Amino acid sequence: MTWNPNALADQTGRTHVVTGATGGIGYFAAEQLAAAGADVVLASRSASKLETAERAIRTQVPGASIRRVVLELESLDAVDAAAATLSALPRLDGIFLNGGAMSMKRGAATADGLPLILGTHVIANVRLLAGIFPALAASSGRIVHASTGFVERFPMRVDDVATVPWAAIAAYTKAKTVTELFAFELDRRLRAAGSPVASIVTKPGVGVDAKTPTRAGIRDATTPYQRNPYTLWAQGKDTAAWSGVRALTDPSARSGEYFAPREGIRGLPVSVPLNPRTSASGELATRVWSQLEELAGVPLAVPR
Repeated sequence: MTWNPNALADQTGRTHVVTGATGGIGYFAAEQLAAAGADVVLASRSASKLETAERAIRTQVPGASIRRVVLELESLDAVDAAAATLSALPRLDGIFLNGGAMSMKRGAATADGLPLILGTHVIANVRLLAGIFPALAASSGRIVHASTGFVERFPMRVDDVATVPWAAIAAYTKAKTVTELFAFELDRRLRAAGSPVASIVTKPGVGVDAKTPTRAGIRDATTPYQRNPYTLWAQGKDTAAWSGVRALTDPSARSGEYFAPREGIRGLPVSVPLNPRTSASGELATRVWSQLEELAGVPLAVPR
């Protein structure tokens, strides 16, 4: 079907959580959801940046329904606290798992001793989902996982989830490969359990600062500017948010789908063919699931 980012399905009465909501793709996803009438929960590690993001959204969307939750992905105890807060919401219709550290420092670790990129992009999300599964099931909610085009371009071995590649970009690509394996295995288990919860994967294409609209404290002269060699062909971070927003709001979206920009690095999001390396069932997916449970320190009981 044709999807129009300027005419989203009405989200009035629905609650969506966006992690990493204080900048970039996460911020613009939250702004777009608020404009569609959703009750948007901004989740990020910095209370002050959450306040800035809320002010920016209210400037663009007067009367927006906004909540804030501090979510520190570098601490599993903090993740548990945020999960308890989210589970207490009147309803939970969707969560966009967009947050995660981007440190390039070799050997960086979380408060629990997990590799930083793996810990914040994967393990913390597993722990968070374990805590909010019942709330998502009660609202027939959607889980939207953020991946990257690097997964398809640069195949990574993931037999041992916790082993960290030497290069930071490889560590990031491996973490997102694990994310996809987990997301599609989660979809299979949700279906098998007859659960109303959906697990959907997205990738944003390439979003660059040079093409991102100005928002006070989010994208302006006070915020760091990152150059990108793909700027000529890329899109702003507002349009890079579209894949995640479509996965959350499109009534026709289904569990197990993968949304990505039509033109690869930019464009309207469409449902794309799955990567057979990350979407196939079998021993690898089962082994990755078991390792994630162990690393997250929780059993993943799929909600019915």
